[in-house]
Amino acid sequence: MRTHDSSAGDVDYGTVGSGYAHYRRPDERIAHVIAEAIGDARTVLNVGAGTGSYETAARTITAVEPSLAMRAQRPAQLATAIDAVAEDLPFADEQFDAAMTLFSVHQWTDVEAGLRELRRVTRGPVAVLTCDPARVRDFWLYEYAPDVLDTEARRYPPLHRLTAALGGTTTVQYIPIPLNCTDGFNEAYYGRPELLLNPAARQACSAWSFIDDRARQDFDISLRRALGSGAWDEAFGHLRSRPTYDGSLVLLRSTP
Repeated sequence: MRTHDSSAGDVDYGTVGSGYAHYRRPDERIAHVIAEAIGDARTVLNVGAGTGSYETAARTITAVEPSLAMRAQRPAQLATAIDAVAEDLPFADEQFDAAMTLFSVHQWTDVEAGLRELRRVTRGPVAVLTCDPARVRDFWLYEYAPDVLDTEARRYPPLHRLTAALGGTTTVQYIPIPLNCTDGFNEAYYGRPELLLNPAARQACSAWSFIDDRARQDFDISLRRALGSGAWDEAFGHLRSRPTYDGSLVLLRSTP
């Protein structure tokens, strides 16, 4: 399925992705984990590359991104992304040293087919950064926007599906989220709830596009009320000074 923006999957980034590059900036600590997973690979495929977060000039990156809006936000110094989808990659078998897909598999039409394609074109490790749907609802946001996290839990594939599709040997590593995380997915604001009152910050997390304006307004009212009354801090204030949060963020690394 392709939208008018050519986005593949269930979100039209031509509509919701305008501020993505500003709010979804790579976090250096998450980048370090990804770099370790890829190892010393020189040629790397990035599928669902978006605006190019976590790409580095130290490697030769081939980026694949179906959304025109996302491709348009890529910095000029990065490689131009190829308009293609994970399920049908236009590359030869074992063409790349390594491959990665970051915050992307939950938007693929056929995740098993897409991961089989990544494995086909990669002779070394495949790194998948995603969220564990079994942990998504553990986040405090569920008390204020349950529909958003229900959406995330439904969209993210279970880890056993991912490991089965990747084949080979797969390790699973949960990644602690830093308090000042610069990559603005929902859990990045675990200790900074006020930032989620910004509609633009919320829009950079695609799950918010699945709820209507009334639900967004209800969330805004309820969180503002809880912050103003001190109820949020009474329940979750300890998170404001917690250096990291163990949430749903997870990295799968597969080798043949």
